[in-house]
Amino acid sequence: MGEQILAKMHEGIVLLYAFSVLLYFVDFLHHNRKANRIAFWLLSIVWLLQTFFLLFYMYDKGRFPILTLSEGLYFYVWVLITLSLAINRFLRVDFFVFFTNVLAFLLLVIYTFAPFHWQSNVLAEKLASELLIIHIIISLLAYGAFTLSFIFSLLYLIQYDLLKQKKWGKRLIRIGNLAKLEQLAYILNVIGVPLLLSGVILGLQWAYIKIPDLVFYDWKIIGSCFVLIVYGIYLYMKIRKEMMGRNLAFLNIAAFLIVLINFFLLGKLSLFHIWYY
Repeated sequence: MGEQILAKMHEGIVLLYAFSVLLYFVDFLHHNRKANRIAFWLLSIVWLLQTFFLLFYMYDKGRFPILTLSEGLYFYVWVLITLSLAINRFLRVDFFVFFTNVLAFLLLVIYTFAPFHWQSNVLAEKLASELLIIHIIISLLAYGAFTLSFIFSLLYLIQYDLLKQKKWGKRLIRIGNLAKLEQLAYILNVIGVPLLLSGVILGLQWAYIKIPDLVFYDWKIIGSCFVLIVYGIYLYMKIRKEMMGRNLAFLNIAAFLIVLINFFLLGKLSLFHIWYY
C-alpha cells in the first residue's frame, strides 16, 4: 500500500475523529443520547480503521509494531480509543470519555502529521502544508460559528429592547422570540468551542513541525487559548449557573470582541502567525 495513500487515509481518520470529539462534547454538555450514539459509531469506525492499519503493519513488518516512537504512539492511541469505546458502551462516565478522546485525538494528530512518521521528506512536507490548510479551515469554521452566535445575541438585545419599549410591529415578529435567539446563540458556541480547540491543536502541531524556535508564549497562541477560556466561561455560566437573558447576551458579545482582537490584532503581533495583505 503506497505511503501517500496511507497518509490520505490517516488524514481521513483524523477528520472522523474530530467530528466524533465534537459530538462527544455536545453529549458532555447536554447528556444528548443521539449525539453520543453518533459519536460512538464514528469512533467505532476510527477504531476499525486503526485496527486494520495495526494488523497491516504487523503483516508488513512481520512483528508487533511497538518498537519505535511512531509505532508506540500509534498503539497507545489505539489503546485509548479501545478503552474509551468500552467505557462509553458499558459505563456512563462522560467526563472521563470526553477528555480521554481529546487526549487521544491530540496524539493521533501528532502521529499523523509528525515528520518522523513518514520516510519521504516530500510527503512529510506535503502533509505539513495540508495540516496548515486543515487548521485554517477548522479555525475559520469556529470563527464563523462565533460570528453567527454574536449576531443572534445582538438580535436578542434588539428584540429585548423592542419588547421593553412595547414597539409592536412586523420587525418584532420577524426577529423571532427571545428564547429561540438565545438558544441558537448557545448552540453555535457549543459547535464553535470544540472546532476552535481542534484548530488550535492542529495549529500547534504545524508550528512545532515547521518552526524550530517556536515559543508557546506567542501572542497568537495566548490569544487563541484566551478565546477558548472565555467561551468556556460562557458555557459554564449558561449550563452550571443557568445564566440567561441580557447578561448572557452581553457576555457572548464581549467574547466575540475578544475573537476579533485575536483575529485581527494579535495575528499582527505574532512572530509566526502572519496574515498577508
